[in-house]
Amino acid sequence: MNDVSGRSALIRATVVVVAAGGLRALTYRAVAAEAGVSHGLVRHHFGTRDQLIAEAMEYAIHASLRESNMLQARLTSEEFAAGIESLADREAEIQSFQYELLLESRRRPELRPLAELHYSSYREAIGRQLTRLGVSDTELTELIWFALDGIVFKQLVVPEDVSPALRLIRKLVSAQAA
Repeated sequence: MNDVSGRSALIRATVVVVAAGGLRALTYRAVAAEAGVSHGLVRHHFGTRDQLIAEAMEYAIHASLRESNMLQARLTSEEFAAGIESLADREAEIQSFQYELLLESRRRPELRPLAELHYSSYREAIGRQLTRLGVSDTELTELIWFALDGIVFKQLVVPEDVSPALRLIRKLVSAQAA
């Protein structure tokens, strides 16, 4: 396993471990077992548990945004609106990891910058897409972000049909971009 693929495997394993058992389950041994390597490699690549957490959060944010349509250029308002969906359906582990970390940041202030990175990354991605569509409305950006954040969290806890809320979000985007 080379250094780059080794780090990536350990980061993905971190996401899986935390998604399944919370941050309390995050140990070098648990990550190593999930990645199929010796636990000494985890310490070698990351040094500290907090460095591992930080890199896993950055990975989770970027992976989630990449899988959504929030980073794609040249979308029509209909394509953007149609792509607004619950990320929890496709990426439950990544989303669960992020929410575990967000909740832990309430108890551990040193994790707060990661929570702020999470929120600013999604908010900025939504804002950039709306701007590409000719919509420069920070209140609409906030509304869409808060709604999607709530939908994803709810779908992780008690999944149900969220299509009425998503239809309304699509209508708002389409109406503003028209």
